[in-house]
Amino acid sequence: MDLTIKQLQQRLETQGYICDQDLVITLYLSLKLAKPLLVEGAPGVGKTEVAKALAGALNTELIRLQCYEGLDENRALYEWNYQRQLLKIEIARGTCEPAALEKDLFDMEYLLERPLLKAIRAEKRVVLLIDEIDKTDPEFEAFLFELLSDFQVSIPELGTLKAKQIPAVVLTSNGERELSDGLKRRCIYLYIDYPTVEKEVRILQVKVPQAREELVRQVARAVNFIRSHLDLKKKPSIAETLDWTRALVALHADALTPEIIGQTLSLFLKNRDDQETLKREVGLNGLVEQIQGMKGDSSTPAGAACHCGHHHR
Repeated sequence: MDLTIKQLQQRLETQGYICDQDLVITLYLSLKLAKPLLVEGAPGVGKTEVAKALAGALNTELIRLQCYEGLDENRALYEWNYQRQLLKIEIARGTCEPAALEKDLFDMEYLLERPLLKAIRAEKRVVLLIDEIDKTDPEFEAFLFELLSDFQVSIPELGTLKAKQIPAVVLTSNGERELSDGLKRRCIYLYIDYPTVEKEVRILQVKVPQAREELVRQVARAVNFIRSHLDLKKKPSIAETLDWTRALVALHADALTPEIIGQTLSLFLKNRDDQETLKREVGLNGLVEQIQGMKGDSSTPAGAACHCGHHHR
């Protein structure tokens, strides 16, 4: 990789991903050392976007493995195309030696590539996103060790397949369970918190350029206050902040008022109890007063409040 740290940051920002120096340096080292990057943080802080922006910055394909409970090797790595194999058997019946037929049946042409194998066999370096690894079980984590350490996979019928080009690997975790030391040892670690007000302002300005600057600042202050001061089941994500801002623009709102917040509440608080918590503990008028009273935009990340339940760097 010939990119400098500054060039990498510029390319990420060209993709619309606003990032600080710590993130860029960590991502740069992951690429330079050819080690997977493990990105941890609360849902909605922009972990998946790291991989998407990186693929854009490197002008390459993003291959995504979405993890879930019960995900196994066959779904993640490969499956045999049984229909084609059966068809081959029918065609070759009586005209081919059984041993030769069996060898032919377990050839690469009968292999269905799943995301991990696709990334390993890609002719060009790709970005492999293993999203929400904490949703899988420890056995699947252990299965990944060979891939993450040696960038190779083993298929019993074909042997060991080494990566043609070492992919840039990004794993994400919401912290739903503790990941194994074995996985962590193989990765470079990055924690992403909710953005400061100033950073969220920059994100909104890039993603929703038609929004007036004062409205953008009010939205960023509002979500920062909500994340920091309310004990919610689901804190507003960056994506929900963007949706809220776009909705305010569509409604031709120039500033946040109690009325407009009430009308658009469901765009950033998608839980009935959380909406009632905001109304009960702060009130819509109170939220507007808090926004107006916030001085400066270098507020601490919302996750820093003691009741948020997240650990920080």
